[in-house]
Amino acid sequence: MSIIVTGADGYVGWPTALRIADRTDQRVICVDNGGRREWVASVGGVSTTAVASIEERVAAAAEHGYRNLSFVEGDLADRAFVDQLLAVHEPTAVVHTAAQPSAPYSQIDGERANFTQHNNMQATRNLLWGLHEAGLSDTHFIETTTTGVYGAPEFPIPEGGATMENEGERDEVPFPAMAGSWYHLSKSHDAANLRLTHKQFDIPVSDVRTAIVYGAGTEETGADDRLGTRLDFDYYFGVVAHRFAAQAVAGYPLTVYGKGEQRKPFVSLEDAVEGLARLALVDPDERPDSHTVYNQTTRAISIVEIAETIAEVGAEYDLDITVEHVENPREEDETHQMEIEYEKYDDLIGGSAVGFEAGMRDVLGAMVERQEVVEAHEDRFLPDALES
Repeated sequence: MSIIVTGADGYVGWPTALRIADRTDQRVICVDNGGRREWVASVGGVSTTAVASIEERVAAAAEHGYRNLSFVEGDLADRAFVDQLLAVHEPTAVVHTAAQPSAPYSQIDGERANFTQHNNMQATRNLLWGLHEAGLSDTHFIETTTTGVYGAPEFPIPEGGATMENEGERDEVPFPAMAGSWYHLSKSHDAANLRLTHKQFDIPVSDVRTAIVYGAGTEETGADDRLGTRLDFDYYFGVVAHRFAAQAVAGYPLTVYGKGEQRKPFVSLEDAVEGLARLALVDPDERPDSHTVYNQTTRAISIVEIAETIAEVGAEYDLDITVEHVENPREEDETHQMEIEYEKYDDLIGGSAVGFEAGMRDVLGAMVERQEVVEAHEDRFLPDALES
């Protein structure tokens, strides 16, 4: 028996693999092709934290008692590789975190837009059809899609479907895809394919719509420097909270586009990992034979609140941080107050374990410790990084 974690060399995938391995005797198969490292390097970015090679990570994990952890290198967009992977390991669950995850990267040019959609969608389809054709219809398929599939509607976002009414008739339908980037659109297609997979093949599916993830690590990754996860801060792969933290550590003001009052959904790395691990390890006899959508978030936070929180926490590290508002280069509603339901996810994890302030305290601590790395790459997080 085994559990496959794809994208297991990534920011979320690696700590997820460790947590699952810590809680089960099943073999945990880490699958990756090193894509995230290549993409970050291609835009001149670098992780704040030193990221050990996957071989060093697995060896360190074994030293810390995770002897059920294995690594398989391969490209999930290659159907032959996927078929062999599933035939050899016959997983009880697949936690699919592998993807080109950056909206800004997908927007650079047509080549990267095409690559993002082909890579992300082909990998998902290969896994889903591979499970079906291998006769693994009982395998629980868990994918991190994104809350970005919802866009920014002016009404509360449900956890999954929506009610549509026309000419006096009503029905429950999938929430319409309103993605704002070529990356988010790839995940909108994935969400539709997950729904179709369950309908046609009866494979149990958990569509985990992941919000913006923040945090420097988990208990497992903090046990050894070689187990640490990555912490990107560049324009393309660093989420806004991490970019702000990097600006603060490098002595730059925190630049808020426009009013910055728009709220976005966030989740700590700890809370994201916990939910994925619980879904992967649920007893097959207790697992619902269904297609379930979870909004993987614990709260919505405004951009200006992010900046102000980092400024307050930064004082604990003797950082003198100012917040500046600059002209917004993006076409967006600077006051949009996103409301998103997440009761199912909250029940799954038993409530949030790490709040935003605590998460940013860890991020700032990690960046202060490696301040020279941040300062050496400060051109990567400035507002004009896209043109640099």
